[in-house]
Amino acid sequence: MIAIFYLVLQILKLYSYVVIANVVISWLVAFNVLNTQNRFVYSILEVTYRLTNPALNKIRSFLPNLGSIDISPVILLLLIWFIEMCMKLYIAPMIF
Repeated sequence: MIAIFYLVLQILKLYSYVVIANVVISWLVAFNVLNTQNRFVYSILEVTYRLTNPALNKIRSFLPNLGSIDISPVILLLLIWFIEMCMKLYIAPMIF
């Protein structure tokens, strides 16, 4: 049970890193710092997009239209951190 608890925590942490990487890479592509013609850049952008897009689309469906500002990654990160904190506060004492 302890192993599953730590595995879920690590998966949430890894997913938050993927969300941050997706945001940073998309900004770098938008400002023409990175070129998507490069296969490595394109493949990393595609992987992060496919991993984060389902969760971000669900969050975007609840948010009002803010124009060109997309705050869904921030809300997703806050949600991930909230889940991690709840796990550490409420589930961890039951396990240990």
